[in-house]
Amino acid sequence: MQPIIEVTKLIKEYGQKGSVYRALKGIDLKVEKGEFIGIMGPSGSGKTTLLNILSTIDNATSGQVKIEGKDVTAIKTKDIAEFRRSLIGFVFQDFNLLDNMTIRDNIALPLTLNNAKASIILEKTEELTKKLGIYEQLDKYPYQLSGGQKQRAAICRALVGNPKVVFADEPTGALDSRAATELLECFKKVKAEFGTTLVMVTHDAAVASYCDRVLFLKDGTISGQMESGGDTSTFYQKILNMLAMMGGKGHERH
Repeated sequence: MQPIIEVTKLIKEYGQKGSVYRALKGIDLKVEKGEFIGIMGPSGSGKTTLLNILSTIDNATSGQVKIEGKDVTAIKTKDIAEFRRSLIGFVFQDFNLLDNMTIRDNIALPLTLNNAKASIILEKTEELTKKLGIYEQLDKYPYQLSGGQKQRAAICRALVGNPKVVFADEPTGALDSRAATELLECFKKVKAEFGTTLVMVTHDAAVASYCDRVLFLKDGTISGQMESGGDTSTFYQKILNMLAMMGGKGHERH
């Protein structure tokens, strides 16, 4: 079966001739459909750069990124927004919800922009918020919600267009440990029920232990990877050991 994401010889450089900084140094990577992948590494290792290129927010200097067999590095600028809307969802650390809109309108926004039928918007918004436990909050505004509720609303918004892949950048970064755990349970539910592929950047070993597989980046290359055996606490310990070997901290659980 073809991987949902296939990356070949991916290079990203910043700067001009004479002072070029190479953030990614020829990354090769495959992600299977329905996988929950974590990307870890010390600060400056290139993990956010990699996520931004995979999710079409940034462009590669060279190499190829295929999502569902389509070479995203070759998509014209005018067509990229359409490609994103049909295939990709985003979850950010700071939620990116619009304060002047209700949670219902925030979640519905991608479908509204896509000119979806009102009945479909209503149905999809209600289905997702019931599954993720924030149905009661639909008519509230973001400032009336806890961090965990806001992030669940952000996940609903990411899922509302039925994306094949959801990219998450430090999604638990602004949450306390209980809200972070609830959020990760939501991710597992999403993966199980919708078959969505999840790709998440995190610096937290406890968060990464919920993934099926974790890739470790160092100095712009993949320096190792680990697969979960299904036991979160064992996987957490292995991730901590790997980070210690790499010289990065993994945030001990308290």
